[in-house]
Amino acid sequence: MINKDFFQAIEDLETEKGIKPEVLIETLENALVFAYKKHTGDSGDVKLDINPEKKTVKFFAVKTVVEEVVDPEKEISLDDARLIKKTYKPGDEIKVEFVPKEFGRIAAQTAKQVVLQKLRETERDMTLAEFEDKENEAKVCTIRRVEDKNVYVEIGAGEIEAVMLPQDQVPTETYKVNDKLMVYVKKVRTTGRNAQILVSRTSTGLVKKLFENVVPEIESGIVEVKGISREPGQRTKIAIYSNDPNIDAVGACVGNKGARVNEVVRELNGEKIDIIAWSEDPLEYIAKALSPAKVLKVSANEGEKAARVVVPDDKLSLAIGKDGQNARLAARLTGWKIDVRSESKAAKEDALLAANDNNGDDSTVEESFDENL
Repeated sequence: MINKDFFQAIEDLETEKGIKPEVLIETLENALVFAYKKHTGDSGDVKLDINPEKKTVKFFAVKTVVEEVVDPEKEISLDDARLIKKTYKPGDEIKVEFVPKEFGRIAAQTAKQVVLQKLRETERDMTLAEFEDKENEAKVCTIRRVEDKNVYVEIGAGEIEAVMLPQDQVPTETYKVNDKLMVYVKKVRTTGRNAQILVSRTSTGLVKKLFENVVPEIESGIVEVKGISREPGQRTKIAIYSNDPNIDAVGACVGNKGARVNEVVRELNGEKIDIIAWSEDPLEYIAKALSPAKVLKVSANEGEKAARVVVPDDKLSLAIGKDGQNARLAARLTGWKIDVRSESKAAKEDALLAANDNNGDDSTVEESFDENL
């Protein structure tokens, strides 16, 4: 039913996978008893003893000693019991060994299923143990296959598999088998008996980790990432701040001749990146967030977190961006609603307000900016 190769396999599993024999044997004993009772319809109390040292497998029927047998599956007569041991008396429970008939094939299949299940559970636990503390990190991976719009990748030397779901894939990127790329580990989760690692190419976390990798000042904490807004594959705005007045945060991120930011751009396959100097002054921050456009003036209603931004007429399209992208990213980055106006249109609106003697809300704050900013 179960041969010596099986016991050798148990020993190998402990050596190679760390599965304790007693855990596997207990699970296997329960599974084989269940399979036997299902196969035979036996309603009695059946026990199984697997002894890896002696390499034996024995079935036992647990029966109660009675004067007169009513249910042969659960009872044994006193006379038959005393043939086994003379001291047995009515009410005693004894284990009677038996050999199940026509059960070898089912037993072998059950054993195989149990071993495979334990292997999956062990691999899941190992995966969880290795990656639970690696969430929110960037990892190099190799694409192994693409199925049902999901991209399956292999991370690291341990050949751990992760999946990149459609919503985590950059629309402008093409994923080919054996390609290497950097991914962001979003989440490690259990799905039934398996562990699943979710990775992303669209996360703002990936951009942050890429900058940490190439900018030592960010990794050390001298330069701090204050915020990121992103439309994957197209454009990213990253706001940074230097905790050291002697360190230029923007310069540190750009690098000598753009070396550092270009490395990030290459990893993101040409995605445009605007590096913004964060400011605690929201009006100044909004003006800088609309880079590369030049801003003339920002007025804001702080209660509603809404700002009107005035730009030169010839910079209006640049400030708004294609399909509103630049203004949209700036709004996400700052957390403010941003309404961009050309200088000429803003002047007409201001003149109209003045003519109507509309003094507006006292909560409106206004700040002008030098075009050289």
